Amino acid sequence: MNYIGSKVKLLSFIDEHLSSLLKEDVALKIFCDLFAGSGSVGSYFAHKGWSILSNDVEFYSYVLNYALLKPPELSAITPIIDALNALPLRKGLMYEHYCLESGSGRNYFSAENAQKIDAVRQGIEAYKRDEPLYIYLLASLLHSADKVANTASIYSAYLKHLKPLACEKLHLHAFPTRASHANHQVFCEDANGLISTLTGDILYLDPPYNRRQYGANYHILNTIARYDAFTPKGKTGVRAYESSAYCKSRTALLALEDVIQKARFSWIILSYNDEGIIDLSSLSNMLERYGRCASFQMSHQRFKGYRNQENKKALSEYLYILEKM
Repeated sequence: MNYIGSKVKLLSFIDEHLSSLLKEDVALKIFCDLFAGSGSVGSYFAHKGWSILSNDVEFYSYVLNYALLKPPELSAITPIIDALNALPLRKGLMYEHYCLESGSGRNYFSAENAQKIDAVRQGIEAYKRDEPLYIYLLASLLHSADKVANTASIYSAYLKHLKPLACEKLHLHAFPTRASHANHQVFCEDANGLISTLTGDILYLDPPYNRRQYGANYHILNTIARYDAFTPKGKTGVRAYESSAYCKSRTALLALEDVIQKARFSWIILSYNDEGIIDLSSLSNMLERYGRCASFQMSHQRFKGYRNQENKKALSEYLYILEKM
């Protein structure tokens, strides 16, 4: 999944500086990923032996992180996936609202793929009593549907004509994950409210850094995961979402300081970049009020969508490591 703010390409950068600063064996300690997104950071440290507290306010993120960190027993998953793939096409929520053939005016999926998503999503309800399996199947559908979505990588808009990948037939594939033996917890809550209830060793913060709201940019994934009754709004059919304080220049720094102040963790690791709406000098000054802070910088490629891959421009990614006093 091509995800805004993904840290997949920065994992070694984060791990290198975190390990060099701690200078101790941190295996089996508690690592909190408070803005988990697609789960790349939490999953990485889970497989290094850490116990993960994962959180994100978006439900699709909760589904992905639950499947990554708390997968079910997968030895018998193939016949379940096969049975879901064999379901006949159905005209449901996705067909009605997000493909052109239905008359919605929206072109997120081909007519066949929209019906395939509806069929599989309705079929997954049969497994709802087994929570780990149910969520794992939802994650599998999100991951598979994203591959054939007719978007420029995010869902704030659709493409006028179906791109080649969107013309391919959706096939449900098992979500890629691997078991971890540590005890992990996964939450779907507001970060500023949840932080007061958590404690541990490492708090990793990767908050939204610009005005793009994740609830709007990934609303289709939330709709597939929730599959509930709602009224799509506007040209893109967005569902209602809560606006994040981290996406507003007036409130972003205040919201971040609130988390830092409340945090009951020995170390706080913050990812940010030079295109963020928080001024970097103001950010550094705030962090230094709470302990000893070191910062590291590396060049990184800005996120670009399907149509803009040739126009990538480097930005500076910063990693702040705060030993809270």
